[in-house]
Amino acid sequence: MRYMYIVVFLLFSLSLNAHIVAMRVPGNVSSIGPNSKAWLSSRYTDIVLYPQTSIKSSDKEANELNQNSFAKRVKVKALSDGKNISILVKWADKTENNSSINGYVDGFAIEFPLKFEDATQLPFVIRGSKQRGIVLHVKKALKEVYELDSDIYYQIDKNNQNLFGKDLEEYEKEVKKRAIKGYEKVFMQWGMRVKEIKSFKSHMQMIYKNGYWLGTLSMPLKSSYVNLDKGAFALAISIWDGEKKSRGDLKLISSWIGVKLDGSNGGEKFLKDIKIKLSGDIKNGEKLVLENCAVCHRYKGVVMAPEFMAPNLSNIGGYSTTKYIEESILKPNAVVIKGYNKTAHKNFVWYNVDNNGKITSTMPSYDWMSKKNIEDMVTFLKSLRGIE
Repeated sequence: MRYMYIVVFLLFSLSLNAHIVAMRVPGNVSSIGPNSKAWLSSRYTDIVLYPQTSIKSSDKEANELNQNSFAKRVKVKALSDGKNISILVKWADKTENNSSINGYVDGFAIEFPLKFEDATQLPFVIRGSKQRGIVLHVKKALKEVYELDSDIYYQIDKNNQNLFGKDLEEYEKEVKKRAIKGYEKVFMQWGMRVKEIKSFKSHMQMIYKNGYWLGTLSMPLKSSYVNLDKGAFALAISIWDGEKKSRGDLKLISSWIGVKLDGSNGGEKFLKDIKIKLSGDIKNGEKLVLENCAVCHRYKGVVMAPEFMAPNLSNIGGYSTTKYIEESILKPNAVVIKGYNKTAHKNFVWYNVDNNGKITSTMPSYDWMSKKNIEDMVTFLKSLRGIE
């Protein structure tokens, strides 16, 4: 089994070391869509997204539909005009799911860390955490969205209204006018604390063409929430497959990926620090993880622990940075997964809260281990990622 991990690890190393270059172009990219000819100025970078396995959904059917999901390679381009950034994501999908009838639609998200001065202190990529927040831009392939407002009368199903003929027609017209065309939202997130930002000036589009989705995000480099105009920054990408009823945390997600702004100074150290630097003994790391982690954590081929006694590590190496994994081993209280699904994980507690509100992870620190053994464990854990 260990040799399979080594092969997978080597196959993906090059992809994970790549960073995206946002090519500098003339003009304005603040609202360009997938069909813009401006994209001819940039080349695709391949990024691999992995099934999120750390947190379990309470939807049994959706879990079954996604249990054998593979990693997916998506293609990413980026452009900048010096004031704005535009990002294009392309991914294969055999089915186009854009109907709101059952609520399960295709979609994608691009997230940025609120602070990224130190590439070794990036947030937990799935939700962020109390100390390290994220800005999350979400686009769903819904044609129309109806949201609650103060006028309840127009939120009642037409079949439950005592209306007929022209009155019913007028009612349906008014409901139609209230529909939001498309689903695009921006959130700030610190673990389970979420705040929607309705004032954020960004523009997202999705089109389905020849078995592929193309999604774009255009936004200012600088805003009151995040400043990306520092030579280089980090982003992460998620996609949802409506055919598999994926939504929320049930998704494919990348690790933090470096982005270099073409023609801008700075950012070289950030890009260097975000890349994988592994020289540990993967065989010894596998042995140490089995001895010290497998009693609580499950991962590929190792299922001695009760299900979700602790986060499942099957794809932890795919969507977590090297430094995040190392910090989780040495300082488990630094980032605590607060608000995990207690319905799905009802038999186990992942953290404790004292009378003062202080949160402590139930995982012990392994700071007593030698530096070499920690490096070996991280090297093995980084190899835990799905195949395409």
